Amino acid sequence: MKDFDKDKLLAMYAKVCKNTLMETLDIEYIDAGPDFLVAKMPVNPRVHQPMGLLHGGASVALAESLGSGASLMLIDPTKQEIRGIEISANHVKSKRSGYVIGTARLLHRGRTLHLWEIRITDENDVLVSICKITNIVIDK
Repeated sequence: MKDFDKDKLLAMYAKVCKNTLMETLDIEYIDAGPDFLVAKMPVNPRVHQPMGLLHGGASVALAESLGSGASLMLIDPTKQEIRGIEISANHVKSKRSGYVIGTARLLHRGRTLHLWEIRITDENDVLVSICKITNIVIDK
């Protein structure tokens, strides 16, 4: 993002997430920088799998929301769009309640491809999942 304004960016994300999966899962973007984006998601029955644990798909939805949102910071949205073309996740710890916090950090910024690593941790900074997403930049 050319003229990075964290508060403006977070307000824009809050606005565009209305009536989307991010709102359904209560994902809230809470911090950002020129090469990272952070969001939190509550862990409650809405995101549980049948055994009462955080569903891996909910973690991947958080990771996708972060990686795609982070790539949006690097383009001119009046001329380009972002599409996720690959995502992978390793779930290393279960979680029943509280929050998870995801942090997307840029690994590679090419002209047409962005690669992000998303670390999802609990409130004590213990790793829950580690994800990677590849996004393609396309012209409108």
